Amino acid sequence: PCVPWCPVSPTGAQTSQLLVDSPWTPAVLWDKVTLTCQGSGTSNATTWYKDGRRWWQKQPDHFTVTESGTYQCHRPGTGFSRPVRVVNDPLVLQVLVRVRLEGDTVTLRCRR
Repeated sequence: PCVPWCPVSPTGAQTSQLLVDSPWTPAVLWDKVTLTCQGSGTSNATTWYKDGRRWWQKQPDHFTVTESGTYQCHRPGTGFSRPVRVVNDPLVLQVLVRVRLEGDTVTLRCRR
C-alpha cells in the first residue's frame, strides 16, 4: 500500500514514490529523516536529485538526510517522484501528513 500517498501521473501510470519516515511536514533535518524511493527496477538503480540537480546516480533506494534541501528520486521503470523538502530552520511550524478534507481538524506543532 502507498502510505501516506500514491502519486499517479496524468495518464494513470504509477510514478516513483519518495517516502519520508516522519508523519510531520515539512520534514526537519534534526529529526534524522530517512527518504525511501519506491518504484520498479532494482533498488541500486535509484538516481537522487537535490535542489533540481542530479546528486547521486545508481545508489541504494534509501538514505538518511544530512543536508537541508528539496529531494527527488528517479527509478528507470517509474520515473520521477514528487519533490520532498527537508528544512533546517530554527523555528518550524509542522502539520501531520494525511489526507485532509474541508472541515477536518488539523494538528499543528511549532518546534524550535
